[in-house]
Amino acid sequence: MNKKALIDVFYLLTIAMTVGAVLVLGAFVAAVVFRSEIFLTIPLLSRYEEGKIMGEIFRRFSYWGYVMAAIIAVYEAARFKAMQIDKISIMASLGAIGTLLLFSGVYTPKMLEFQQIGEVAMMNNSFEALHKASEIDFKIMLVMLLILFCRRAYLLAVKR
Repeated sequence: MNKKALIDVFYLLTIAMTVGAVLVLGAFVAAVVFRSEIFLTIPLLSRYEEGKIMGEIFRRFSYWGYVMAAIIAVYEAARFKAMQIDKISIMASLGAIGTLLLFSGVYTPKMLEFQQIGEVAMMNNSFEALHKASEIDFKIMLVMLLILFCRRAYLLAVKR
């Protein structure tokens, strides 16, 4: 296998890993963390404490978000330079980069700021709006990554 093919495989693998992480964090981790009373014999954690756990999980995921945004930007810029890109790939990659950076650089730090204020901040309308926007961003991120993965895999298959 040549070097370019390995880079293509690595790129698709990192996108697939990110899609998996988004699905696992959204569908499984959050569902368990925010329903801890179901899995514990007695309710030990308040909603605020559960939020602190999720905040730390998302803080760690945000590092991967920055790395993934850089990987997408470098790979797609190289494909653009080689004229191996189309409108769908451009839009999906820009959408993925934007949502990754928005989640990692805006929503996660702002959520952590609210948590530093304390439990009273969680009752704030600003926090609820921020939380809802971050959920929407996470869903859009998933869609953009899926479109990017499918389109890039298709373009690689057609090219061969």
